[in-house]
Amino acid sequence: MVFRQKIFWRFLHQRNRVTLRQVSTASVVGEKVIAHISSKLTVQQALNQWAECFQVTGVSEPNLSSQHIIAHVLGHKTLNSLSKRGLTQVLSQPQVERIWKLCHKRLTRMPVQYVIEEWDFRDITLKMKPPVFIPRPETEELVSLVLADMEQRGGASRYPDTVDFLEVGCGSGAISLSLLQSQKQIRGMAIDQSAEAVALTRENAQSLGLHDRLTVSQVDVIKDADWLVKSCSRVGVLVSNPPYLFTEDLDSLAPEIQRYEDRAALDGGEQGMLVIDQILTLAPRLVTENG
Repeated sequence: MVFRQKIFWRFLHQRNRVTLRQVSTASVVGEKVIAHISSKLTVQQALNQWAECFQVTGVSEPNLSSQHIIAHVLGHKTLNSLSKRGLTQVLSQPQVERIWKLCHKRLTRMPVQYVIEEWDFRDITLKMKPPVFIPRPETEELVSLVLADMEQRGGASRYPDTVDFLEVGCGSGAISLSLLQSQKQIRGMAIDQSAEAVALTRENAQSLGLHDRLTVSQVDVIKDADWLVKSCSRVGVLVSNPPYLFTEDLDSLAPEIQRYEDRAALDGGEQGMLVIDQILTLAPRLVTENG
């Protein structure tokens, strides 16, 4: 670790000509660093130098991390919209300082989704906050399967006050909000045991204008099972991306996950089936006959 820290600071001085104040080796693992970068950097130079810096210090996906952060500072989703001329533009001092601050967060192994505080999921943009679980690309495939099933069944219920789907473990709201965005007539209920997840799902629903069709509640599917069955009307679709990892495997996960994401969103118990078994047990009491 000390060796990596020395490489990191030597790299910054040699490549970026950085003059640092109040710098200590502890800064590498999270303390605030105040930096003045004297050299004028183009977008391409910043991309290359931060990607190299991430690689040297062991950050995963160094190129993508650099691209996402710098694109965010420039006001873009990605850098694909920039021309070659755009890549040669000189960054302003505020932009350079903003990039530094965000890249420093990434150096602590904070996931890039938390660093830029947002992430695209299918056709929606979600606000991201630690420790709420970050939706993975595979979850988009799950949404596609649910939508295909809903379309086959005819979409929304004929009864306006009926909840069409229930999501167990909503996290940031990615699944529920994507379903609502795609099917304009359906309604849903989303639950999660985490207060942070419930708050973030509500915030995302509000910002997307979908809050009037989604009920979000803090419910633990294991501890609050009886309440859930009594309170939730039967639904046509029960959807979940539950925790499935063995408890013993959690300590071997990448630093990005261990340090920042909610452990409960990953811990499936001794055999990885704790939450899954509970959902399957409750399903007959939660879904309609043809659900």
